[in-house]
Amino acid sequence: MTQRRGAATRGPWVPIAVAVIILATVLAALLALRPWNVSAREAAPDPLGVDPVAAVVDPTPIPSPTPAPDAVFTIVAGGDVLPHDTVIRNAKTATGYDFVPLMAPVQDWISGGDLAICNLEVPLAPPGTSPSGYPSFGAPAELVPNLVALGWDGCATGTNHSLDRRYAGVVATLDAADAAGLGHAGSARSTEESNAPQLYVLERAGQTITIAQVGATYGTNGIPVPADAPWAVNLIDPDRLIAQAAAARADGADFVIASLHFGIEYHSSPSDDQVRIAQALADSGQVDLLIGTHAHVPQPMAKLSGGPGGEGMWVAYGLGNFLSNQDTHCCIAQTNTGAVMTATVVKPADGPARVRGLEWTAFPVDRLGGQRVYAAPDLLDGDVPEGLRITASEVEARRRRVAEVIGSEATERTTPPVPTGPPPTVVRTVPAA
Repeated sequence: MTQRRGAATRGPWVPIAVAVIILATVLAALLALRPWNVSAREAAPDPLGVDPVAAVVDPTPIPSPTPAPDAVFTIVAGGDVLPHDTVIRNAKTATGYDFVPLMAPVQDWISGGDLAICNLEVPLAPPGTSPSGYPSFGAPAELVPNLVALGWDGCATGTNHSLDRRYAGVVATLDAADAAGLGHAGSARSTEESNAPQLYVLERAGQTITIAQVGATYGTNGIPVPADAPWAVNLIDPDRLIAQAAAARADGADFVIASLHFGIEYHSSPSDDQVRIAQALADSGQVDLLIGTHAHVPQPMAKLSGGPGGEGMWVAYGLGNFLSNQDTHCCIAQTNTGAVMTATVVKPADGPARVRGLEWTAFPVDRLGGQRVYAAPDLLDGDVPEGLRITASEVEARRRRVAEVIGSEATERTTPPVPTGPPPTVVRTVPAA
């Protein structure tokens, strides 16, 4: 039998060819419809309401929230405001007294701090009495509003001279401070006021930050604290200071300052008692910053072990004089130039406030040039005001003496601070008696 080549060749490949044709047709249809295309999907939505594209495409990622910024602010502190008779005479006007011109050259350095704390070494003369200087001080009433005008927000008022004008001087001083809006710590008109800290409230970076100040002095120059007003002056008792600081924190304070009047006059090194008391406060973990006065000369600045959270506590053992009539004519050279401290504090939104570091600036007083107070960096930069009686070489010598005493843990500040927000609110926690 003769075999037909054509039939034998076509037989086994026909089904395959048909299958290929069908597959190509299906693929062509799919390419035409493109069901994955958004337009095709929109043209023929799923009857069940399920969006096939949304089901397979990653959603837009939700951005992480921007971290809240840290609140950063400065605390400026100065030494003894000590108006001797000569200072008072230089402040005399035709109608009263004005201390502002004496301190105006450094106003930017004071008002530039977010919180500025001075040491009001002396009481005011009670109403109806005359001002006086050493040895029994009583400053003119104008001094307190003048301090506020210069930018001070509060003062330590517990000093060895607090009772120079007896209890009436304490009352006159604190009444004037309240009237002027000046905070105060260290002396009081009642038991309640003696136990309560002075509070300052700052609004920074969306946070409300409360700073508490407690104060005390080593003594009152032998003048007894009145038996009928034992609260008049706080005497240094570390346990009591620690309890006050702890109570302030329990009541919501974010930061605690201790203003202590202690040390040995005209000694640049801290005494054993100063070191012991400072370390006791540091070990308690309740005090953030210790500001010391009384020696009339600058003393070291250092960071002690302990402190809140075990992160250390900064101490400025002594800031010397801010305004006085002291220099080599009565005392020693170091009394003519004080150290003004600038502490930078950082408060995270979700964490405690901590001192980042201390800075110092030398503030010489030109006793012969009208008792004016200056910032050494300003004078050394060539700013020579009319009537200045101290030379550039003398200013540099004074600055160098301060630097030698302060030590290396704090750094020198050569420009005024700039406020990081509105002024603090001075809060009276206890009404006057």
